[in-house]
Amino acid sequence: MTSPFQHSAAERDAAPQFVLPLVVRIERDAPPARTDALETAARAVLTLLSDERATAEDGEWTQAVRDWEDARIRKVVRRARGAEWRRAEALPGITVTGRTAEVRVYPPVPLDGWPKDLARLQVSGTELDDRGPVPPPEAGVPVLWMNPEVTMSAGKAMAQAGHGAQLAWWELGAPGRAAWRSAGFPLAVRTPASRVWTRLASTPALPVVRDAGFTEIPPGTPTVIASYP
Repeated sequence: MTSPFQHSAAERDAAPQFVLPLVVRIERDAPPARTDALETAARAVLTLLSDERATAEDGEWTQAVRDWEDARIRKVVRRARGAEWRRAEALPGITVTGRTAEVRVYPPVPLDGWPKDLARLQVSGTELDDRGPVPPPEAGVPVLWMNPEVTMSAGKAMAQAGHGAQLAWWELGAPGRAAWRSAGFPLAVRTPASRVWTRLASTPALPVVRDAGFTEIPPGTPTVIASYP
C-alpha cells in the first residue's frame, strides 16, 4: 500500500523501508475465527495510529511511524503460541482482543531490523476458518470489504484489513477520528458478492487498497474497499 505523504513512486521506494509488525496468537487447541482475526488486526492498526506514543510530537513511537508512513505502508502478520506469544507480549507494543482473537501490534521497525523474538516467528501459511455463517455487519459501522475474487492466507488478509482501516483513518478529519476512537473502533470485515464488489469498486469516493505485490498476489491487485458512514 502506498503512503499519502509522498506521491512520487521513486521517492517512496528510495526512502528507507519500514514495516509494521503484527502478531496473532494461534494456540493449537483454540485458534481464532478468521473474520474476528481480520477485524482485530484492523482495530490493532487503528489503536496504534491513535496512540499518544505515536501521535505526540515527542512520542516514543512518533518518528518511527512518520518514517514508515513516508515510504510504502508495509504490514506483516506473524503467528505465535505458548512461550512464543509470551515473549512477543514482553516487547513494547499493544495487544488488542476480539471475541476469539488476540493481536499484538508494534511500532514500525526497519525492514531488515525485526526484533529477534519476532523475526523467528512464522509468517507464511497462516490459515484460519470461521466456525459458522458470518452475520451481516451492524448498521452504521465502517466496513472493510475484501475482494471476493482474490484468495489470500489469513495472515495476508489480516494485513490487508489493516491497510483498509488505515485508509479509512486517513480519510477522516479530527472529529471523526476522535469519535471512532472513543467508540472503540467498531468495524466489520466482510466479503461481498462479486456484483456488490463491482458496485463498490465503481464508487470513486471509497478508498481502495492496491497491494504492492510483495507476497501472494500480483502488484496492483485491489484487495479491500473501505466504506464508512
